[in-house]
Amino acid sequence: MKVLLIKDVYKLGHAGDVKKVADGFGRNFLLPQGLAVLATPGALSTVERIRSKAAVMRAALNQEMSGLAELLEGVELTFITKAGETGKLYGSITSQMVADALNQKLGTKIERHQIESEPIRNLGEHQATVRLTIDLNPKVKVVVSREGESALKDSKVKAKTEKASDPVAETPVVEEVVVDTTVVEAPVVEAPVIDEPVVEEPVVETPVVEAAAEEEAPKATAE
Repeated sequence: MKVLLIKDVYKLGHAGDVKKVADGFGRNFLLPQGLAVLATPGALSTVERIRSKAAVMRAALNQEMSGLAELLEGVELTFITKAGETGKLYGSITSQMVADALNQKLGTKIERHQIESEPIRNLGEHQATVRLTIDLNPKVKVVVSREGESALKDSKVKAKTEKASDPVAETPVVEEVVVDTTVVEAPVVEAPVIDEPVVEEPVVETPVVEAAAEEEAPKATAE
């Protein structure tokens, strides 16, 4: 069946759109809830009026909810619960639980029907969508941990941090560097010292030349 939306419907369309939907969905939900009317020629003549009016209301609502959307986007919720060895929960995390956790953490007034999420039945990270308007749908992260594992993880992180900041633990690292430096510098080659006698040879020859000069001088005088 074809219907004319007279209000924005999440994941279906904006007010003024003409949509083809299943008969059951249209007659049992859209029409009774006042979200749409049958797409008759008379109804279609009012499309432009419906769209213009809805656009004004949508803009005002988006502006009103924009701050809340920014607050919700990326929020992380943590649930600690019991689970089996395979990671399957003994129960589930419901949309009502997600809404309650958000309201408690942020002081908001989110209702269960605004949370789009299947019941969470396994450990790990999951995602839930908060429907504020047809255009604003921030996503939040839902982390489900096994009971007892969170405390153990925190203790390991704390121990690792303390070890990293302990000056005693850093001492062996400094000593190793000193030892390595000594080993590298120990075999310094001082071979150039052997060449020093070669440099002194010209000093020995100098007196020989001077002596020859003294002997020739008297001969010239005698003549």
